[in-house]
Amino acid sequence: MAINTEMVGQTFGPFVREYTFRDLELFALGCGAGIDGRDGLEYINEKDSTNPELKVLPMFGAMLIVDSEVTRTIDYGYNYAGSLHWGFDITFHEPITKMADRLETFVRLEGLFDRGEGRGLLAQHIGDTYDSDGTKLFTTESWDCLIYDGGWGGPAAPKDIVEMPDREPDVVVTERIPENQALIYRLSGDYHPQHIDWDYAAENGEPRPILHAISYAGVVMRHAINEFVPGEPERITRFKTRITSPVHPGTTLRTELWKVGEGELRFRLVDEDVDATGAKPHLNWGIIEFK
Repeated sequence: MAINTEMVGQTFGPFVREYTFRDLELFALGCGAGIDGRDGLEYINEKDSTNPELKVLPMFGAMLIVDSEVTRTIDYGYNYAGSLHWGFDITFHEPITKMADRLETFVRLEGLFDRGEGRGLLAQHIGDTYDSDGTKLFTTESWDCLIYDGGWGGPAAPKDIVEMPDREPDVVVTERIPENQALIYRLSGDYHPQHIDWDYAAENGEPRPILHAISYAGVVMRHAINEFVPGEPERITRFKTRITSPVHPGTTLRTELWKVGEGELRFRLVDEDVDATGAKPHLNWGIIEFK
């Protein structure tokens, strides 16, 4: 199927997501909250199910633009088997405070870019999400890499340069990813078979199903909140990252955080044994901003 460039500039939606406190808790669990039975209970202990009261892990907003309904609807002629999340930049305008609501996300296909034969196509989407009162909660710029669709003659992707500190990180946090984390996270709405089907993973060169990028980005967000704005996730205003390699459940990861200014961090996510193996980071050129 040819790449349909005429779809660039079109807005799709609204993509509707109704949620209750249970969905907020499930998402947080899929990002590792409660991994030791204690950390992150503010995201998963509603205290009274008839009148729930939770903090919301802000990464919930990034999940809405990579929902399976979105990726299936905005089909410009790519090979779904080669769809990988490349990176995203989410701005949080207002925190989620309602324990149940109906969200609407409008997604614009902002651009299609050609990395060349064998290197894939980059697709840029921009989504705005509103609550039932019409309040804009967040804007997400999301990039996908379609690894089997390069070489179709499109424009080159714009450069995106993030300066990273040339020093040891200020904070390091390690966490082992449970083998079933992808199985939990997918219930939040990303049902791509690469996260559960072992045969599918093998056909695409992976030793086992891989973890969703939003899930391990959520791990980093939890760590950053714990270290810099403990108990106050609503202070996060931006989270940007490039997704540079897959995570296999069972891996121990290391979040490296640098404070570079008032309310601004840089981060990357690597394997705990990265120094010994020279492994590629999983998330890189990361920015977190908070107020």
